[in-house]
Amino acid sequence: MTITLLKSKIHRATVTGASVDYEGSLTIAADLADMVGLRPYERILVGNLAGGQRFETYVILGAEGSGVIELNGATAHRGKKGDRLTIMAFGQFDAREAARHEPAVIVLGPGNAVVKSKPGIKPRRTTARKPAPGRSPPVR
Repeated sequence: MTITLLKSKIHRATVTGASVDYEGSLTIAADLADMVGLRPYERILVGNLAGGQRFETYVILGAEGSGVIELNGATAHRGKKGDRLTIMAFGQFDAREAARHEPAVIVLGPGNAVVKSKPGIKPRRTTARKPAPGRSPPVR
């Protein structure tokens, strides 16, 4: 017998863009996906905190360190720039694995930078976006 448990979670990810004309998926900055063990084309469940909608899609990796979280294709109708999302993936575990399983979880803040993580997750670098040319970086 197996049980389905939460495997990976990115909480409070801010949507950085939406493109109806792109193939359906959710683009996630590669470093964020890697921190929680998400793979390219992995099936994910996404909850939009703005309206409570949930939808399924799959992962496309974006540029590492970019902080990108982009709704693509039909999923672009499920949110807009600035919305906050919870991104989840689940796995099948046998009883022995389930007894010791801990999901990989990160919580994001401004600029989709990691502000909190479950023990054992090591953020490798900041994911805050670089300021546009001619603009000052945000004050922290």
